[in-house]
Amino acid sequence: MNDSIPPTSAARRLTAYSFLAVFANDGTIDDGELKMLEKIALEDGQIDAEEKRVLSYLFGRVSESTVTETVWKEIQRLRREYDIVQPD
Repeated sequence: MNDSIPPTSAARRLTAYSFLAVFANDGTIDDGELKMLEKIALEDGQIDAEEKRVLSYLFGRVSESTVTETVWKEIQRLRREYDIVQPD
């Protein structure tokens, strides 16, 4: 983790949640997990640069074929709405 993450950022919590709940059990993101990631990221009403970086990494770990259609559409919406770039 980067120590330059602002104390107001939820990036550390996003990372911790993803390792404890999201990818630990099945290696993918389900609807409930995605909603929790979004809730954590938006607790302060915005998604900062560090939160975007973490979400970009997390979303990059799944593909359309590894999540439900609903989850995939929501990931794409979040990417568009909050300018979360897809990793290379």
